[in-house]
Amino acid sequence: MSSYNNKYSIAIMLMLGLLLFGAGTLHAAQVPGKRFDHNLTGFILLGAHSRVDCGSCHRAGVFKGTPRQCRGCHGRGGNVNATGKNLHHIPSSDNCGDCHNTSAWWPALMVNHNSVVGACIRCHNNTTTQGKPTNHPDTSNHCEDCHNKHRWLPARYDHSDATGSCSHCHNNVNRQGKPAGHVQTSFECDSCHTIRGWRPARFNHTGVGSNCSSCHNGSTATGKTASHITTTLECGSCHRTSAWTPASFDHSNVGSNCSSCHNGSTATGKSANHIATTLECGSCHRTSAWTPASFDHTGITTGCSNCHNGSTATGKPSGHLATTAECNTCHSTNSWANANFRHTSPNYPGDHGVRLTCSNCHGSSTPSVSWPFPAYINSCAGCHANRFSSGEHNSSVSTLRDCGRCHRVSSTRW
Repeated sequence: MSSYNNKYSIAIMLMLGLLLFGAGTLHAAQVPGKRFDHNLTGFILLGAHSRVDCGSCHRAGVFKGTPRQCRGCHGRGGNVNATGKNLHHIPSSDNCGDCHNTSAWWPALMVNHNSVVGACIRCHNNTTTQGKPTNHPDTSNHCEDCHNKHRWLPARYDHSDATGSCSHCHNNVNRQGKPAGHVQTSFECDSCHTIRGWRPARFNHTGVGSNCSSCHNGSTATGKTASHITTTLECGSCHRTSAWTPASFDHSNVGSNCSSCHNGSTATGKSANHIATTLECGSCHRTSAWTPASFDHTGITTGCSNCHNGSTATGKPSGHLATTAECNTCHSTNSWANANFRHTSPNYPGDHGVRLTCSNCHGSSTPSVSWPFPAYINSCAGCHANRFSSGEHNSSVSTLRDCGRCHRVSSTRW
């Protein structure tokens, strides 16, 4: 009995051993070994890379030296046979990450144009990707001639190579055209504008003869300033087509009230040194020019130097006799010439038959007289002592110094 029991026990133990060994073998076949943390390599498996079998990248069990850049696997001629550029791929560098992410090749979420080589039209042809819209100006220029690689707008355009009419593009459909307040015209843009900017604009007024205000109304084009003379005349009545100033005005029909315009604000008025007067401009000036001016002195009998002071109006010339007398003491209001002075001093020897000028006696241009013979001052002999003839006179010059006792000073002869 005991021998039987011992054999039975041994058989049970062998069976349990077999079961345990089989179970251990089965468990080892179903549970893989310890997983490898790929992040420790510095190359984190993201997106589609996380689903790729190790052997797809680590060929023949070689781990060391596996490429880390996209082109190392997705390029041609490498050890790793990964999907690369297809035949329709745009010309670019081999850095896939500039445009693609690790999730999928398409769609490309961004395009780094710094990595794109070749002409823009290779992609921007409305097949591969967005190209010219239907309202794009007709041009054979490359995209980069007007656009930058960051965005389509704003665009710049070099008009130096532009051919054809401006309005072909600038028609408010393709590009900015005439605004609502533009001058009504069928001229092309370049008749007034330049390729550098809309403003400033120039206009060739040749052939424009009237109706200036249809454009020059302050809205369409420059009009009258706030200080402009109140008038309903057309611009061309005073202004030229080359410039606003200087302006000319036909005064032929203007008879009075000059100061309504010539007030120093609307039009030229009195200068700072003008004669103080309330007379209208036409009293002295002509409509053709300010100078020379004429003044009607009728009724003016004194106070000449208030105007004739050399600044406001003509004054004494440099060689004039030094005097404080007013102008009208010698001169008339008709002319400066032919001055006439009446001597009222009792020492004046009287008028002479021979017409004398002031300088004949007042040699130094002063009121003082330069007497040739000072011994006989205030008498005829003061000037004529050398003409005394002793044979015809029964006395001396000193005694007969007053020639007027016998001679007439108004006569041309002694």
